Amino acid sequence: MHEKIATIEDVARHAGVSIATVSRALHKPDVVSQTTREKVQAAIATTGYTANVMARNLRLNRSGMILLLVPDIGNPFFSAILSGIEQGASKAGYNVLIGDTQNDPDREATYAAYLRSNQADAMILLNGRLPAPLANSPANATPPVVIACERIPGCGLPTVIIDNEQAAFEATSHLINHGHRKIANVAGPGNNILTIDRTAGYRRALSEHGIELDPKLTFVGDYSIDAGIAAGRSLLADAKTRPTGLFCASDGMAIGVIVAAKELGLRVPQDVSVFGFDDIHLAAAYDPPLTTVRQPRRRLGEQAIALLLDRLDPKTPTKTGKTDPVIVPTELIIRQSTGPCPQG
Repeated sequence: MHEKIATIEDVARHAGVSIATVSRALHKPDVVSQTTREKVQAAIATTGYTANVMARNLRLNRSGMILLLVPDIGNPFFSAILSGIEQGASKAGYNVLIGDTQNDPDREATYAAYLRSNQADAMILLNGRLPAPLANSPANATPPVVIACERIPGCGLPTVIIDNEQAAFEATSHLINHGHRKIANVAGPGNNILTIDRTAGYRRALSEHGIELDPKLTFVGDYSIDAGIAAGRSLLADAKTRPTGLFCASDGMAIGVIVAAKELGLRVPQDVSVFGFDDIHLAAAYDPPLTTVRQPRRRLGEQAIALLLDRLDPKTPTKTGKTDPVIVPTELIIRQSTGPCPQG
């Protein structure tokens, strides 16, 4: 015996509405009344109907897959972003394929080929650069692509980011407003756009408060805890040149700086203040809890998938030329790793 598979016609008959109304209730619920939606949902539950996604994708000549390129899937920073993207994609009937590129251009190019072979309909980039197959193509000739987290200079594709320069300016200004005049910058890799923007904000804060920039107070790391430990050991070892405050371009490096400070017998924040960036989960649980810049990571993901779905909508007019990036606001989270500048 074979159980009959429920069809959309069965749902329409049980709900007492047309097949077109059932389709609208499933795919465009905002244009259907709540009473009708409830009837359709009750009929779906009664009949056991499930949408044939594969058939729909074949009919629409699409794969139903969105490709997401991430530089390091093991980095906890990306978890909330991925969650926001996946939830939005799922609601729209798409699956998400995550490509862990490990910042390898060859791996990026391999994943990008999925678009050319119709194995994916669109792509979101979290790695800060266009893969080789797309880099030399006109923006209006590529499949739908959205940039998130790291802006790509000169790229006209839709972009969702925070204002890294302004956030770094506000973080450094917080230390200055607490009396710190000797402030170090624990930066990321020199060629990274996040490093460029956050360092610019740090320098602007010093300049606007009349503090001369000291190049010896900049340490170049890689956003990791190990890099922060190395920075702390280098910057804090000598009491004569030691800064009283440190602005770190990531929470990982800020935590590493605190580890090094404790090794040297320094108290945080009584002897030295440490400011992080990102507000990862560990930031609030560390000792002391970390003052940091909160990136609304889930909202970044939600905005990115919304932009991409807009481009995938056949009713959306094709746009050419550069578009202004979507700027998601940040927030300073003041905890116990920063305080007044120590006297003397």
